[in-house]
Amino acid sequence: MMSSIKLKKIIISTFILFLPVLLLAQSSSDGMTPIDVAKIERVDEIALSPSGDKAIYTLHMQANPLEKNKPATYDLYLTDLESGNSVPYVTSMNVREIAFRPGHHTITFLSRRSSRDPIALFEISLKGGEARKIFEFPTSIADYDWAPDGNHLAFMALDTHRQEGSLLPYEPIIYEENLIQRRGFITNVAQEGYRPHRVQLEGSVYQMHWSPEGSKLAIAIAPTPLIDDYYMRQQVVIVGDRGQKVLGKVNHEGKLGQIAWSPDGMKLAILAGADIYDPIAGRLFIVPATGGEPEQLKPDFKGMFEQVQWADSNTVNYLASKGVWSVYGSINADGTNMNTIIDQGGPNLTSFEEAEDGTVIFKANTPKHPNELYELATTSNELLRITNTNPWLDSLDFGRQEVVSWEANDETVLQGMLIYPADFVKGQKYPLITVVHGGPESHYDNGWLTSYSEPGQVGAAQDYFVFYPNYRGSTGRGEVFAKSSQGDPAGAEFDDIIAGIDALIEVGVVDSAKVGVTGGSYGGYATGWFATRYTDRFAAGVMFVGISNNLSKWGTSDIPQELYLVHARKRVWEDYEFFLKRSPVYWAGQADTPLLILAGEEDTRVFPSQSYELYRHIKVRTDTPVRLVLYPGEGHGNANSTARFDYNIRMMRWFDTYLKGETQKIPNTEIEVKPVEVDLAK
Repeated sequence: MMSSIKLKKIIISTFILFLPVLLLAQSSSDGMTPIDVAKIERVDEIALSPSGDKAIYTLHMQANPLEKNKPATYDLYLTDLESGNSVPYVTSMNVREIAFRPGHHTITFLSRRSSRDPIALFEISLKGGEARKIFEFPTSIADYDWAPDGNHLAFMALDTHRQEGSLLPYEPIIYEENLIQRRGFITNVAQEGYRPHRVQLEGSVYQMHWSPEGSKLAIAIAPTPLIDDYYMRQQVVIVGDRGQKVLGKVNHEGKLGQIAWSPDGMKLAILAGADIYDPIAGRLFIVPATGGEPEQLKPDFKGMFEQVQWADSNTVNYLASKGVWSVYGSINADGTNMNTIIDQGGPNLTSFEEAEDGTVIFKANTPKHPNELYELATTSNELLRITNTNPWLDSLDFGRQEVVSWEANDETVLQGMLIYPADFVKGQKYPLITVVHGGPESHYDNGWLTSYSEPGQVGAAQDYFVFYPNYRGSTGRGEVFAKSSQGDPAGAEFDDIIAGIDALIEVGVVDSAKVGVTGGSYGGYATGWFATRYTDRFAAGVMFVGISNNLSKWGTSDIPQELYLVHARKRVWEDYEFFLKRSPVYWAGQADTPLLILAGEEDTRVFPSQSYELYRHIKVRTDTPVRLVLYPGEGHGNANSTARFDYNIRMMRWFDTYLKGETQKIPNTEIEVKPVEVDLAK
């Protein structure tokens, strides 16, 4: 088999038991199937004890899609890092926001016993036993932060103030008015009868962080709870006197991410956008704890800072993306001495926690498994895998995954990943599924790439190449690259994807008559664009929660300001013709690509009317096969188990029909499956 491909334009550089299960689209290899995707577990949140000897994590577990359509649940696990043993600690509740309580030998988390109860704060001893509720509030607690004394608690919850209801037996919804703010509160859980008091700031609070000495709080606040304000108008405020006095404000515009105090309490490290037009909060700033003008460190960094933690009062440790890779390193607070501790090429690191003794744990994935818990070996800087939540994955036949690069028409170098068919035979041509990420302020890493909406290894098992391109405007390659697609929707950014497909065809591994495309959100926009504007290039498309009409999209989305500031850079009414011609509906009359359109009925980001519009245009103006599938109760992506499972089956069946099928007859509306009992332990 080929270890690499090189030509002029391209360089390939514990589970839940399901009974019964379904035998679906099996290939000649024992590869991944939709039911396998539906039972995958993964490590989600991680936290490290102050002593560095124990870690905790939550395990994301999907519901059985054959029994009940519901979201995933999260159990709490405790790991002894010396032995590597993990034990379940809380399995009877849905756990999130895990933490070690300062000064106590306990773990705290948010949960509730019943769906009728508000989400409250629970505690469990490190010695085990039953979790007990230690603090509740009239409304659900959204997030919290312990003061250093382990008794005072800063938390966020919806305002308890409510508008009086109508005296009539019917009440309409008033759109974007009478919104309930997300407030910040402070309490003392160790003092019986202590009444929480509200932080005296107007707006919706999204972060609260105690200073090291416990006298101040750094707070992230937006004017309203509107999602547009959350994205574009958050500000950092430093308060004292238990939240009653403003001590300083950080002068910053644009997207805001993590906030972290230095150990001496003199500085804040902030992840944010470089300016109001930066599509991501991936730049690193240092600002005095009194507020003022932040200083950006390494503004020319050709990557994206993902997470930071102070190693000492002068050094920040960071996790960053560089292209399709992740790196872990350190940098001085003045921007000097940027060192790489874990270089690119290993597991894809997604988060980390560090203890005072230097112990570091990571959440990471690889092309062979989703997120697991890792530890950094202090002597060798080697990553040691601690957990193995899906041991059955080791018995599957996986397609090889490689990093690829190619040149766009203007010689811009692009990157992505290519997954080979599991039974790849050199010299044979295969159908290709192109998977386009959303955003466009996002990117694919060289890690785990299989999900209910991304074919990945399911496609490989069914003899497809699966291509994940990071087109211009993707993150992970610096500010300039992230902004390079702004003002040119569906322009050079999507031409980059065509160039990547052409390079694969030129190499001789892909059948040019059997190219498919799929993606969600902005990736759904790309799918609709390719199925209409470039319909001669694609034999099948699966569009998920995608944009079809840029004019009506602006008026129905909950992020009109973000759309303008970090995407379009001009208003739709300034150039109606431009935005219309950059819409799939404009080109729908020539659509010859069979298109499966799927959407959540309750999507506020890309309103389902976008899917209706493209469906109706293609249905009326052409004879091309088109189908619209709506998922009740789902928003901008499917959260529930059966809805996810259904999506995966429909997606792969559509590609099988139009990229492989001889008759190319539109599939039945029902999912045709045969229940059989099989051993999922594999």
